[in-house]
Amino acid sequence: MSESGYFRPLPPLNQIREAEDPARWHRRWWVNGLLLLFTLVTTTAYGAAVASSFYAGQPFNADLIWAGYPLLIQGDTAVLRGLLFSLPLLAILLAHELGHYIACRRSSVDATLPFFLPSPLLLGTFGAFIRIKSPIFTRRTLFDIGVSGPIAGFVVLLPFLGAGIAQSRVIPHIATSGDFVFGTPLLMRFVEWLRFPGIPTGDIALHPFAQAAWAGLLATAINLLPVGQLDGGHILYALLGRVHKMVSRLFLLLLLAMAYFSLSWLFWAVILFILGIRHPLVYDETPLDAKRRWIAAAAFAILIISLSLTPVGMR
Repeated sequence: MSESGYFRPLPPLNQIREAEDPARWHRRWWVNGLLLLFTLVTTTAYGAAVASSFYAGQPFNADLIWAGYPLLIQGDTAVLRGLLFSLPLLAILLAHELGHYIACRRSSVDATLPFFLPSPLLLGTFGAFIRIKSPIFTRRTLFDIGVSGPIAGFVVLLPFLGAGIAQSRVIPHIATSGDFVFGTPLLMRFVEWLRFPGIPTGDIALHPFAQAAWAGLLATAINLLPVGQLDGGHILYALLGRVHKMVSRLFLLLLLAMAYFSLSWLFWAVILFILGIRHPLVYDETPLDAKRRWIAAAAFAILIISLSLTPVGMR
C-alpha cells in the first residue's frame, strides 16, 4: 500500500538535492530495518501458533500466539517453526512494496523504502507501505506505480500457495471447529480442488506456507479495492479520472452490503471512509494505452480470485 504525497508542492531544489544525498538516505534505513525486525518477531510468534496447531492436527489456537513471545526471548528453537509462516508472508509483502518502490524509481518519483507494521494480533502484521514524497504528473505513471505492487506480491505468493496446499492435510471439520474461521478465496479453493478433489474446504488443514499465501491474498484483495488512494483506487483513477469518486462511493456501499457475510467488511468500510475516498488530481488527460488497459483487467481479475466474502469469522 502506498501513502500518497500528491497534494504537496514541489520542494525547493536544495531540498531535492538534500533528499538525494546518499549519506542522508542511508541514515534513514535503520527505521525501516527496525520495523522489519519487529514485524519478523510478531509474525514469527503468530506463525509458531499456526505451525503448532497444524502439526498437532488441531484447529488454530490463538492462545498460542502470546505463548510464542516468551519462547522467542528464551531462544526456544521450537518457536522457529513460525518462520514457515513469517518468512513467506514477509517475502510477499516485501515484493508488493518493492514493486511500488521500483516503479517510483523508474519514473523519477521520490519514495521511501518500505515501512513494515508489526502487530501482536492476527497475522502478526498490519501490512507495509511506502511513502510517496513527490507529485505524480501523468496517468501512466500513476497506473504503473499503483498496479506494480499487487502484481509483484501476487506473483511471489503463487509458489507458496502451491507448496503449501501440497503439504496440507485432510482432517474432517478442522477448518470450521476452531475459534476463528478463515474464508477461502477462489484461487485457493481451485488449488485445493486440484490437490484434494471432492474434499470440502472445511476438512483441509492448511500448512503454514498456505496460510501465509492466504494472508498475502487478503492483502492483495484489500489493496486492489477501487476506493480512495488504495492501489485499486490509483488504478481506477488512472483509467477513469474524476469518475473515480463516484465509483469509490458505490464500492463503499458494496462493502457495507458485504458486511452481511462478514462484519470485517464493515470494519474496512469505516476505515476507508475515515481515510477518505478523494483522490488527488492528476491533470494529465492522456488515456491509458491498450497494454495498460489489459493489465488493469488482469488486476481486476486478481482482485476477484483473491477475495473472500468471509475473510475472518468467529464462532
